[in-house]
Amino acid sequence: MRTIVLASASPRRAELLTQIGLSFITQPVDIDETVRLNEAPREYVERLAREKALAGAGRHDQLVIGSDTSVVMDGDILGKPADEAEARATLKRLSGRSHEVITAVALAHEGHCRACVVTTEVTFRTLTDEEIHAYVATGEPMDKAGSYGIQGLGGIFVSDIRGSYSSVVGLPLQETAALLAQAGHPVWKVWQ
Repeated sequence: MRTIVLASASPRRAELLTQIGLSFITQPVDIDETVRLNEAPREYVERLAREKALAGAGRHDQLVIGSDTSVVMDGDILGKPADEAEARATLKRLSGRSHEVITAVALAHEGHCRACVVTTEVTFRTLTDEEIHAYVATGEPMDKAGSYGIQGLGGIFVSDIRGSYSSVVGLPLQETAALLAQAGHPVWKVWQ
């Protein structure tokens, strides 16, 4: 049986892999996450997912999963906030509007790397300033793209979602399972 490696420190990605019954080891990698000049959001997240998977690739018997998520509004990538003021400004911008959450997952093994990109449309209801301040004060937005976590307290802001919920959390499960199956490691076999 091949070892599955999650090349990420994200507890949310680890929870999602555990949810589908996988045993894995976590080995975060450090890559440059700077957006390149004229790089489209979809290309950006796919590049980072591939770089993470390849940076984590080591032994021949490993399947290395890399992933990256960006929140995009009006063509702008809304990353993790630098401070509370930026988190409040981002949430104010998302309030009452729809945005895209683009997540890429990549699987590196035996010198190859395959990836898929999933785009989900998320709509926020209109938020009050008091809600935004209270949410930012919890600290939850500070390590999340777009300054919110759909799986946490920020889930109450979402009025509609069109696409993959798990992708918004940080790892598209259906696509991850498909990549593993293509690599000869179907997820359902670990359920037996």
